[in-house]
Amino acid sequence: MTTKQTTERDVIGRLAARGDETLQRLSGLPGSARALKAFNDLRTRVDELGKRVRGVEELEARIAKLEKEVGTLKRARKTPAS
Repeated sequence: MTTKQTTERDVIGRLAARGDETLQRLSGLPGSARALKAFNDLRTRVDELGKRVRGVEELEARIAKLEKEVGTLKRARKTPAS
């Protein structure tokens, strides 16, 4: 293992430890349960929003396809039959 990889792992390990310590300190503060619930609710709402956005993208693709088909049908109708 190179020195760079070792250093990167040390930094990541230290950050993870600091994060754990910070979470433990925050959990002891008054109102932390409400804050944690709010963050969890926010995560759930963002997940739901992401699902809806994916649904809208699918609908936009279907609309674009239908618009193209309608345009083709209109052009076919305008040209006189042979």
